[in-house]
Amino acid sequence: MDLFRAYVIADALSILRDHVRLETPGEDTGLLAALHRTLDEDVFAPEDVPAFDRSTMDGFAVLARDTFGASEGLPAYLEVAGEVLMGHSPPGRLETGQAFRIATGGMLPEGADAVVMVEHTEDLDERTIGVTRPVAPGENLIRRGDDLTQGVLLLPRGHRLRPQDVGLLAAAGVTRVRTRKRLRVGIVTTGDEVVPVGQTPGPGQVRDVNSYTLSGQVHECGAEPVVYGIVRDDFDTLAGVMRRALDETQAVLISGGSSVGRRDVTVDVVASLGAPGVLFHGLAVRPGKPTIGAAIGEKLVVGLPGHPVSAMVVFALLVRPLLDPGYRAFPVRARVTRSLTSQAGKEDYVRVRLERDGEGRLTADPIPGKSGLIATMVRADGLARIPLESRGVAAGEEVEVIPF
Repeated sequence: MDLFRAYVIADALSILRDHVRLETPGEDTGLLAALHRTLDEDVFAPEDVPAFDRSTMDGFAVLARDTFGASEGLPAYLEVAGEVLMGHSPPGRLETGQAFRIATGGMLPEGADAVVMVEHTEDLDERTIGVTRPVAPGENLIRRGDDLTQGVLLLPRGHRLRPQDVGLLAAAGVTRVRTRKRLRVGIVTTGDEVVPVGQTPGPGQVRDVNSYTLSGQVHECGAEPVVYGIVRDDFDTLAGVMRRALDETQAVLISGGSSVGRRDVTVDVVASLGAPGVLFHGLAVRPGKPTIGAAIGEKLVVGLPGHPVSAMVVFALLVRPLLDPGYRAFPVRARVTRSLTSQAGKEDYVRVRLERDGEGRLTADPIPGKSGLIATMVRADGLARIPLESRGVAAGEEVEVIPF
């Protein structure tokens, strides 16, 4: 492995995937606690959903053929034979020439095959309505099993549960599922110049931003961040913290100390922790070039740049796909509002604000600022990608934008 080569993201991901196994054991999980966790089993529907034919409108359950030909000038007159109360079975069977009052979600009475919306009826007296618009069989109702059929695969093993997935399981009556335990991801911040957020920085000092931004990004992956605090630029101290983090987590992120300055000891520490060790030191991206990729045993170690923006960008491009394999970024195309230069041989990721122009086209307005300026990420809606082979883009040219 050429440690001095700057790798494109796709190659760096391939190298890490060949060496790292980020898997955790499964456990039985209650439905509320299962959100954002990964299924460790296929889940099948234990019953039909809905369990009965139900109305999708407020109105009257009818036999559709009784309404054929109805109009405002010549309504179809039906006897109101009863009312379906919410949460109760219908009071009887619907016969020809009859209608049952029914609310949205109410259970369709036996014999009915459609629902007339209340707006398309007129009350003649307490026992008779006129239907002013015909309905077809199956109109304004959901049949039993239309949403889910008993025995159908609801969600496959390996799927990370989103709010709508949990809702689907709840609708099917599934109260517990087997999920994988959350990945534990260690976060180590290095640098003699870094101080806790509650401390006023002295000359040459900065507050610890990366522990917080990286923790948030780890949470978004459905994993559990474990923060090990600020570690000074000392080989033995950093090595001790790293060994502890590797014992307690499945992956470790180190921010700072990844460039080739005299006091940047991170790469030496990582190389000392065990095989296979450092797999690459450098990405062909900007910001984020001095990134370190490593594996200790089958555990992931990534050395991120110390600048908060660089660290967040590299996390999004390189770390998230490893922690959250089911995640898919869906880039959009937008016209850049200003010309941007780029260095050939590197992928540039530029912070942009997304807006619509007067013709409704999506535009990407670059946000100026260096990689140490976290406020630029707050003002941005995404990252515009300038390809590896490009030397820039001209104003008005379309670019690919990865939304946040």
